[in-house]
Amino acid sequence: MNIEFTVRLPVDGHSVPFIRGMCRQALEHLDVETAVVDAIAVALTEACANVVQHSGQHEDDDYEVHVDIDDLRCRITVADNGQAFDPDAAPSEPREGELAGRGMFLMQALVDTLSFQRDSGGHNRFTLEKRLTIEPLPGGA
Repeated sequence: MNIEFTVRLPVDGHSVPFIRGMCRQALEHLDVETAVVDAIAVALTEACANVVQHSGQHEDDDYEVHVDIDDLRCRITVADNGQAFDPDAAPSEPREGELAGRGMFLMQALVDTLSFQRDSGGHNRFTLEKRLTIEPLPGGA
């Protein structure tokens, strides 16, 4: 089975729970394990919250979320035309006592693949990918 959709959203705080709920419902419809659904939902929330925090330069700014779920994986791309982001300039680990900058570490911990690119049109694209099954430990433990 495959569910795929793209949504354009205003760059505001109300868009984040909206898209998280849409994605969660799609995953639950496909009977994905709760732990996997939760991990994807939190990673998506972080990606969209980053857009809301750093992108909205004009009142009519928006961003796009593309969700592609198949039998094996969920792949989500969050695209905006906000300020350029340099992932190499991000700290290598969260700073003690600081909340800012923890989103990247959280997303990396929750998904299997996290990538960022800025295309020639000035669009930032975060792509998150997660397998839909929790792999059993070697030896069946």
